[in-house]
Amino acid sequence: MPNRSRTDVPRLLLLLACGLLPLLAHAAPARYRLDPVHTRVLFSIEHAGFSQALGTVSGSEGVLEFDPDDWSSARLEVSVPVTRLDLGDDKWNQATLARNLLDGERFPQARFVSSRIEPLDATHARIHGLLTLRGVTRDAVLEVTFNQLKRHPLPPFRRTAGFSATTVLSRADFGIDAWKPVIGDRVELRIEAEAVRDGNAEAPAPDIPPTPSNDPLQDAADAALDNEMDTHP
Repeated sequence: MPNRSRTDVPRLLLLLACGLLPLLAHAAPARYRLDPVHTRVLFSIEHAGFSQALGTVSGSEGVLEFDPDDWSSARLEVSVPVTRLDLGDDKWNQATLARNLLDGERFPQARFVSSRIEPLDATHARIHGLLTLRGVTRDAVLEVTFNQLKRHPLPPFRRTAGFSATTVLSRADFGIDAWKPVIGDRVELRIEAEAVRDGNAEAPAPDIPPTPSNDPLQDAADAALDNEMDTHP
Protein backbone atom coordinates (compact mmCIF):
# COMPACT_ATOMS: atom_id res chain seq x y z
CA MET A 1 0.00 0.00 0.00
CA PRO A 2 2.77 2.55 0.81
CA ASN A 3 4.52 1.63 -2.43
CA ARG A 4 1.39 2.45 -4.37
CA SER A 5 1.18 5.87 -2.71
CA ARG A 6 4.73 6.67 -3.74
CA THR A 7 3.92 5.58 -7.29
CA ASP A 8 0.84 7.78 -7.43
CA VAL A 9 2.70 10.99 -6.43
CA PRO A 10 4.57 11.50 -9.74
CA ARG A 11 1.41 10.66 -11.62
CA LEU A 12 -0.57 13.26 -9.69
CA LEU A 13 2.16 15.86 -10.30
CA LEU A 14 2.12 15.08 -14.01
CA LEU A 15 -1.67 15.44 -14.16
CA LEU A 16 -1.46 18.72 -12.26
CA ALA A 17 1.17 20.07 -14.63
CA CYS A 18 -0.88 19.06 -17.66
CA GLY A 19 -3.86 20.86 -16.21
CA LEU A 20 -1.89 24.03 -15.56
CA LEU A 21 -0.25 24.25 -18.97
CA PRO A 22 -3.39 25.46 -20.81
CA LEU A 23 -3.93 28.08 -18.11
CA LEU A 24 -0.36 29.33 -18.44
CA ALA A 25 -0.65 29.42 -22.21
CA HIS A 26 -3.87 31.41 -21.94
CA ALA A 27 -2.24 33.84 -19.51
CA ALA A 28 0.51 34.80 -21.95
CA PRO A 29 -0.53 37.74 -24.18
CA ALA A 30 -0.73 36.95 -27.88
CA ARG A 31 1.69 38.59 -30.28
CA TYR A 32 0.43 40.75 -33.15
CA ARG A 33 2.04 42.51 -36.10
CA LEU A 34 0.78 45.96 -37.09
CA ASP A 35 -0.78 46.00 -40.54
CA PRO A 36 0.95 48.91 -42.34
CA VAL A 37 -1.84 49.14 -44.93
CA HIS A 38 -4.63 49.58 -42.38
CA THR A 39 -2.68 51.59 -39.81
CA ARG A 40 -2.63 55.33 -40.32
CA VAL A 41 -1.76 58.45 -38.33
CA LEU A 42 -3.83 61.59 -38.91
CA PHE A 43 -2.37 64.86 -37.63
CA SER A 44 -3.79 68.37 -37.41
CA ILE A 45 -2.00 71.63 -36.69
CA GLU A 46 -2.98 75.29 -36.85
CA HIS A 47 -2.21 77.07 -40.13
CA ALA A 48 -1.66 80.80 -39.50
CA GLY A 49 -4.88 80.97 -37.51
CA PHE A 50 -7.00 80.33 -40.60
CA SER A 51 -7.63 76.58 -40.26
CA GLN A 52 -6.34 73.28 -39.00
CA ALA A 53 -4.04 71.77 -41.61
CA LEU A 54 -4.64 68.03 -41.92
CA GLY A 55 -2.13 65.38 -42.95
CA THR A 56 -1.66 61.64 -42.73
CA VAL A 57 1.23 59.21 -42.37
CA SER A 58 0.81 55.66 -43.66
CA GLY A 59 3.01 52.58 -43.48
CA SER A 60 3.60 52.27 -39.73
CA GLU A 61 5.11 48.99 -38.56
CA GLY A 62 5.42 47.42 -35.16
CA VAL A 63 4.63 44.65 -32.73
CA LEU A 64 1.89 44.39 -30.12
CA GLU A 65 1.52 41.94 -27.24
CA PHE A 66 -2.08 41.99 -26.12
CA ASP A 67 -4.56 40.04 -24.00
CA PRO A 68 -8.05 41.62 -24.09
CA ASP A 69 -8.73 40.18 -20.63
CA ASP A 70 -5.62 41.76 -19.14
CA TRP A 71 -4.66 45.17 -20.57
CA SER A 72 -1.88 45.56 -18.00
CA SER A 73 0.18 42.88 -19.76
CA ALA A 74 0.11 44.68 -23.13
CA ARG A 75 3.26 45.98 -24.79
CA LEU A 76 3.60 48.12 -27.92
CA GLU A 77 6.55 49.14 -30.09
CA VAL A 78 5.89 51.12 -33.28
CA SER A 79 7.93 52.80 -36.00
CA VAL A 80 6.26 55.58 -38.03
CA PRO A 81 7.83 56.58 -41.39
CA VAL A 82 7.48 60.37 -41.21
CA THR A 83 8.89 60.65 -44.73
CA ARG A 84 5.58 59.22 -45.95
CA LEU A 85 3.54 62.12 -44.58
CA ASP A 86 1.00 63.63 -46.96
CA LEU A 87 -0.48 67.11 -46.61
CA GLY A 88 -2.11 66.96 -50.02
CA ASP A 89 0.53 69.06 -51.76
CA ASP A 90 4.04 68.03 -52.83
CA LYS A 91 5.58 71.41 -51.99
CA TRP A 92 4.10 71.41 -48.51
CA ASN A 93 5.28 67.84 -48.01
CA GLN A 94 8.82 68.83 -48.95
CA ALA A 95 8.72 71.94 -46.76
CA THR A 96 7.51 69.94 -43.77
CA LEU A 97 10.30 67.38 -44.22
CA ALA A 98 12.98 70.08 -44.59
CA ARG A 99 15.79 70.38 -42.09
CA ASN A 100 14.25 73.27 -40.15
CA LEU A 101 11.10 71.24 -39.43
CA LEU A 102 10.95 67.42 -39.34
CA ASP A 103 14.36 66.95 -41.00
CA GLY A 104 13.16 63.80 -42.73
CA GLU A 105 16.51 63.08 -44.36
CA ARG A 106 18.32 62.62 -41.05
CA PHE A 107 15.33 61.46 -39.00
CA PRO A 108 13.11 59.42 -41.35
CA GLN A 109 11.20 57.66 -38.58
CA ALA A 110 9.39 58.39 -35.35
CA ARG A 111 9.26 55.67 -32.71
CA PHE A 112 6.93 54.90 -29.80
CA VAL A 113 7.70 52.30 -27.12
CA SER A 114 5.21 51.66 -24.34
CA SER A 115 6.36 51.66 -20.73
CA ARG A 116 3.11 51.23 -18.79
CA ILE A 117 -0.53 50.42 -19.51
CA GLU A 118 -3.29 52.05 -17.50
CA PRO A 119 -6.52 50.09 -18.00
CA LEU A 120 -9.71 52.15 -17.71
CA ASP A 121 -12.40 49.63 -18.59
CA ALA A 122 -12.91 46.66 -20.92
CA THR A 123 -12.42 48.73 -24.08
CA HIS A 124 -10.36 51.74 -22.99
CA ALA A 125 -6.84 52.29 -21.66
CA ARG A 126 -4.03 54.82 -21.49
CA ILE A 127 -0.75 53.67 -22.95
CA HIS A 128 2.19 55.52 -21.42
CA GLY A 129 5.48 55.43 -23.27
CA LEU A 130 8.38 57.21 -24.91
CA LEU A 131 8.02 58.94 -28.25
CA THR A 132 11.13 59.75 -30.27
CA LEU A 133 10.71 62.36 -32.99
CA ARG A 134 13.47 64.23 -34.81
CA GLY A 135 16.02 62.63 -32.49
CA VAL A 136 14.32 63.88 -29.31
CA THR A 137 12.60 61.53 -26.85
CA ARG A 138 9.72 62.67 -24.66
CA ASP A 139 6.98 61.06 -22.57
CA ALA A 140 3.69 60.53 -24.40
CA VAL A 141 0.30 59.09 -23.47
CA LEU A 142 -2.09 57.49 -25.94
CA GLU A 143 -5.81 57.41 -25.16
CA VAL A 144 -6.77 54.06 -26.68
CA THR A 145 -10.09 52.48 -27.61
CA PHE A 146 -10.18 48.73 -28.29
CA ASN A 147 -12.61 48.23 -31.18
CA GLN A 148 -12.73 44.48 -31.60
CA LEU A 149 -10.77 41.25 -31.89
CA LYS A 150 -11.97 38.55 -34.26
CA ARG A 151 -11.03 36.50 -37.28
CA HIS A 152 -10.73 38.69 -40.38
CA PRO A 153 -13.51 37.99 -42.93
CA LEU A 154 -11.03 37.96 -45.86
CA PRO A 155 -8.16 35.55 -46.63
CA PRO A 156 -5.96 34.52 -44.95
CA PHE A 157 -8.63 34.86 -42.20
CA ARG A 158 -6.19 35.71 -39.42
CA ARG A 159 -7.28 36.97 -36.03
CA THR A 160 -7.12 40.75 -36.14
CA ALA A 161 -7.34 43.39 -33.42
CA GLY A 162 -8.50 46.93 -34.15
CA PHE A 163 -7.76 50.07 -32.15
CA SER A 164 -8.31 53.83 -32.26
CA ALA A 165 -6.12 56.25 -30.33
CA THR A 166 -5.55 59.97 -29.79
CA THR A 167 -2.91 62.17 -28.21
CA VAL A 168 -1.71 65.79 -28.24
CA LEU A 169 1.90 66.92 -28.66
CA SER A 170 3.85 70.17 -28.54
CA ARG A 171 6.17 70.33 -31.53
CA ALA A 172 8.48 72.64 -29.57
CA ASP A 173 9.05 69.80 -27.08
CA PHE A 174 10.82 67.96 -29.89
CA GLY A 175 12.90 70.91 -31.01
CA ILE A 176 10.62 71.73 -33.97
CA ASP A 177 10.09 75.45 -33.52
CA ALA A 178 10.53 77.00 -36.97
CA TRP A 179 7.82 79.10 -38.67
CA LYS A 180 6.11 80.06 -35.40
CA PRO A 181 3.87 82.77 -36.96
CA VAL A 182 2.58 80.31 -39.57
CA ILE A 183 2.53 76.92 -37.86
CA GLY A 184 0.94 76.32 -34.46
CA ASP A 185 2.66 74.45 -31.64
CA ARG A 186 -0.15 72.08 -30.68
CA VAL A 187 -0.29 68.90 -32.77
CA GLU A 188 -3.32 66.62 -32.44
CA LEU A 189 -2.86 63.00 -33.47
CA ARG A 190 -5.52 60.44 -34.30
CA ILE A 191 -4.41 56.87 -34.94
CA GLU A 192 -6.38 54.05 -36.53
CA ALA A 193 -4.62 50.70 -36.30
CA GLU A 194 -5.13 47.05 -37.14
CA ALA A 195 -2.86 44.31 -35.86
CA VAL A 196 -2.72 40.75 -37.20
CA ARG A 197 -1.90 37.83 -34.94
CA ASP A 198 1.62 36.66 -35.71
CA GLY A 199 3.71 34.72 -33.21
CA ASN A 200 6.85 35.57 -35.19
CA ALA A 201 6.28 39.32 -35.25
CA GLU A 202 9.41 41.31 -34.47
CA ALA A 203 9.92 44.86 -33.31
CA PRO A 204 11.03 47.35 -35.99
CA ALA A 205 14.77 47.71 -36.44
CA PRO A 206 16.25 50.65 -34.51
CA ASP A 207 17.12 53.80 -36.42
CA ILE A 208 20.68 54.45 -37.48
CA PRO A 209 21.93 57.57 -35.63
CA PRO A 210 22.18 60.48 -38.08
CA THR A 211 25.53 62.00 -38.91
CA PRO A 212 26.08 65.54 -37.59
CA SER A 213 25.37 68.40 -39.93
CA ASN A 214 28.44 69.39 -41.93
CA ASP A 215 27.03 71.95 -44.33
CA PRO A 216 27.48 75.52 -43.03
CA LEU A 217 25.84 76.99 -46.13
CA GLN A 218 22.71 74.92 -45.58
CA ASP A 219 22.70 75.80 -41.88
CA ALA A 220 22.95 79.51 -42.75
CA ALA A 221 20.15 79.21 -45.31
CA ASP A 222 17.89 77.47 -42.80
CA ALA A 223 18.60 80.13 -40.16
CA ALA A 224 17.89 82.94 -42.65
CA LEU A 225 14.61 81.33 -43.69
CA ASP A 226 13.54 80.90 -40.08
CA ASN A 227 14.36 84.51 -39.33
CA GLU A 228 12.45 85.71 -42.40
CA MET A 229 9.37 83.70 -41.41
CA ASP A 230 9.51 84.98 -37.81
CA THR A 231 9.95 88.61 -38.91
CA HIS A 232 7.53 88.68 -41.86
CA PRO A 233 4.73 86.15 -41.31
